[in-house]
Formats: sequence, C-alpha cells, structure tokens
Amino acid sequence: MKLGTDISAIVTGGASGLGAATAATLAQAGCKVAIFDMNREAGAALASELGAVFCPCDVTDEGSVTAAIGAAREANGPERILVNCAGIAIGQKTVGRDKATGAAIPHSLAAFRKVIAVNLVGTFYMITRAASSMVTLDPITPDGERGVIVCTASIAAEDGQIGQVAYAASKGGVAAMTLPIARDLARDGIRVNTIMPGLFNTPMFAGLPEEARRALENTVPFPSRLGEPAEYAALVRHICENGMLNGEQIRLDGALRMAPR
Repeated sequence: MKLGTDISAIVTGGASGLGAATAATLAQAGCKVAIFDMNREAGAALASELGAVFCPCDVTDEGSVTAAIGAAREANGPERILVNCAGIAIGQKTVGRDKATGAAIPHSLAAFRKVIAVNLVGTFYMITRAASSMVTLDPITPDGERGVIVCTASIAAEDGQIGQVAYAASKGGVAAMTLPIARDLARDGIRVNTIMPGLFNTPMFAGLPEEARRALENTVPFPSRLGEPAEYAALVRHICENGMLNGEQIRLDGALRMAPR
C-alpha cells in the first residue's frame, strides 16, 4: 500500500508511547490519522500537533468504539489502516503471598479479566469493526489490497516472566489470532500482522531509576538499549508498504529472550 493523503488510518492507544510514534510516522507519510485513546488531554494535544483528529475511545466499550469510529470516518473517511496499540500491563503472580502472614493469595480474577478485555478482546473488537468497513472498499493495489491491520503483542507472549501471567496470556492471544484472522480476511484483500516488541522506551519505563534502566538495557544482546518508539513505528510503516507481509508475528527485540524474572 502506498501511503499518502488518500489513506486514512486509526491508531488506538495513540496518545503516548508506541501509538504516538506510529501516529506521527503515518501523519508524516501523508496519511489522515485518527488517534483513539482514553487520555483526552494528551490525545487532543498530539492530534493538534500532527494535524490529526482525536477520538476519545475505550476499546472495551462497544458504544465508545462506535462513537470514535464514526467521528474518525466523518473527519477522514473510511480507514484503510488500523494499528492496535491500546494496552495495559499488571504484575501479579498466579498465587501470591501476604507479606505479613504468608497466606496464599490467588491472582485477582477481576484484574486478569481487565487485562484480557483491553489487550485481547479490545484488539479483536477493533479489528472486526475496521475490517467490516474495509471489505466494502475498492481495492487500491494491483494485488487487490483494501486495507492493512497491525496489532501489538509482546515478546511476553513467548517469554512471559514471573508475575506476567495475565499480560502474557493477553498478548499470546493477540499473536495466536493473527494468522487465522489474516486467513479469514485474505479473500477480501486485507493483510493482518502483529509486532511483538521487547523492551521499549515508553512511559512504562519512564519512572525507573537509572540503575534499573541500565540493568534492563544490559539484558538486550544488540543493540544493548531500550528500543525507541520510532523504531516500532518504522516497522508499522514497512508492514503497510510491503504487500507480502501477511499473517506474521514479528519480534522487535534486539535478540532478547527474557529470563524468568
């Protein structure tokens, strides 16, 4: 797909981190970008800076998604690109221990469901809503391509650490559904790929002490540093432009394989 002013894109979780970098990269490529996020202040500010449109959105709420998609399509026309970056993370063991008594504490079911709802169900719901529109559009490449969907998993899907059971389960689900969704949508000319980032310089790591940050960087074989959101966004752009990339889960991690803790 050739990016330009006739291409409309939606980026969920687009107000910060990987999503913000992706929104900026697509806007710089000439696309009409809609930023979906729950953070109204950050989302509106970035949209103003990029010449994009901000649509407040909770990907776990059907009404919120419907309103956001409607606003995006009214402003930019039907989307040809969907990038799913909305996500949350928690740290909780399958069975923890009370620090005072040593009593066993089972993982919070509500917390597990919340992570699955945002990271997996929210991603799937956005895919269904975007794809149901894309299939009605005219093809825009000689191969018959109508749209591109990029999802965000994590290397935790394969290398989940202690305390990452909910996060790893949610991201593993995103990775696992990539191929069957790509196969479902193949006849309609819609490609689906998933990026599995390693350790990236996002707000999640912003508050870490310098010593802790360096320790994390040293675990990455090469380059021994945190990835930059712009590097994630560059891969999103390449996926959009490379028509043979379909049904793939791509690790973007500097050859990192995470240890148990």
